[in-house]
Amino acid sequence: MIKRTLEISRAPAHLAVRHEQLILKRDGQIVGSIPCEDIGVVMVDHPQTTYTHSALARLAECDAAVVICGRDHLPAAMLLPLADHSQVVWRLHDQLNVGRPLSKQLWKQIVVAKVRAQAQNIPVGRSAHRKLLALARDVRSGDPQNIEAQAAKIYWANWLWSADGEEISIEAFRRDTDGVGLNSFLNYGYAIVRAAVARAIVAAGLMPSLGIHHRNRSNAFCLADDLMEPLRPLVDDRVREMHRQGYDELNQPAKAALLEVLTQRMKLGDQTGPLMVMLHRLAASLVRCYAGEAKQLEIPIPCPSDLSAPCS
Repeated sequence: MIKRTLEISRAPAHLAVRHEQLILKRDGQIVGSIPCEDIGVVMVDHPQTTYTHSALARLAECDAAVVICGRDHLPAAMLLPLADHSQVVWRLHDQLNVGRPLSKQLWKQIVVAKVRAQAQNIPVGRSAHRKLLALARDVRSGDPQNIEAQAAKIYWANWLWSADGEEISIEAFRRDTDGVGLNSFLNYGYAIVRAAVARAIVAAGLMPSLGIHHRNRSNAFCLADDLMEPLRPLVDDRVREMHRQGYDELNQPAKAALLEVLTQRMKLGDQTGPLMVMLHRLAASLVRCYAGEAKQLEIPIPCPSDLSAPCS
């Protein structure tokens, strides 16, 4: 079952638990309730939101991620459940003892998948599309040539195209993690996917701080940053489409539209389903790689926007 995403930004709310239901109150009146077990992510972006201890504890027990936004309306902190998987000790042992050759091979697979996904966001007739696919074929174990960065340079220079392949008439776009405008849309969307990936990692009995490629002692989500790389183009595509539709401010409607990326229909092997569900299969495939049972990550890819069309 797909988990629900709850976003609180339009008005303050008080979150409590009653009879296994997450209760939302305003001015002392109940304005909504959701079964705790149905919730996957809670995004809180109103500074006057309050919680009971029981609400946060129950959400954690139900494997929900709670994301807290700061004054800039971008995610500033995340509450994740501690893994209660029955094999967490053995899985942590496998994760700590993964060899360098396997890590380099896994990172190669991630980079290849990311660059190919970026190519799919560029019209087929464009030279940038061909260049990205060619770069994907040249990725070696560990990506020593830093093809990920080479691809990014080409990708962002050709990212803003209209639906019919014509260039969108705005100033040249520059990717900036601290930027405003479209960059703030991208940052918010990436944070949503990062939270969902981290949740899937913890549910699989892995430590999100122990990355494959990302290594930063101040980053508690290195592994989430690794696994989300091939999924970033999903956010890019959503943000570009929102730009075409006239979204120009990261307000509540825009955030709600970005949250829909978690329900996007994806394909993994011979199965299809929403991204939030497929993330658990991605994490499970990493567990098998760490355990020596597999050598290939199962990375979900988007299905066509036309739901009547087959995934391929």
